[in-house]
Amino acid sequence: MTMSRRTALALLLALFPISSCFAKSDCVVDNFQVKDNFNKTRYTGKWYGFAKKDPQGLFLESNIHADFRIENGTMIAKAIGLVTLLPEWIVCAEMMGTFNDTANPAKFKLKYWGAAEHLQKGNDDHWIVDTDYDNYAITYTCRKLYENGTCADSYSFVFSRSPDGLTYDTQRIVRKWQEHICLAYKYKRILQTDSCL
Repeated sequence: MTMSRRTALALLLALFPISSCFAKSDCVVDNFQVKDNFNKTRYTGKWYGFAKKDPQGLFLESNIHADFRIENGTMIAKAIGLVTLLPEWIVCAEMMGTFNDTANPAKFKLKYWGAAEHLQKGNDDHWIVDTDYDNYAITYTCRKLYENGTCADSYSFVFSRSPDGLTYDTQRIVRKWQEHICLAYKYKRILQTDSCL
């Protein structure tokens, strides 16, 4: 085997473990991977919305940021952002959430409600798909399943620790996970203009 072929083979073997993490999903929700050994203590603090895939219904639209903390062992959060309640009535609104633990540390039952009655409320599955704790996080929720196990109504957030967003390299990682949860090209960038601080 020539040196160039040996080098190419070594590179391929080195990249294989990384590529296998992002194996193409069959879109069956139960087959989606989530963050291994998720540490909710490291996850606490402020996160800024970078992009979102909306569910059905009224949610926060822009300038979204969320503060996570732990109380009595349970992770809770308060999110603030702009929302259009009426065509000419755009307000900063708050949403609160309690993340109840399940057998998987990265999968929660999220009970959430809005300070404004027009906002969504519910008790959804909420998964931390991936995070490095210091720069980015991507979450996933499926509210309703089709009979084949794929999702009929989902939402997802990409968060950044910085209001300035994510680096190009980090966005590449996030896009791979968006493909894995079958939501590629379905996200909208979240505008951050220092409103609702």
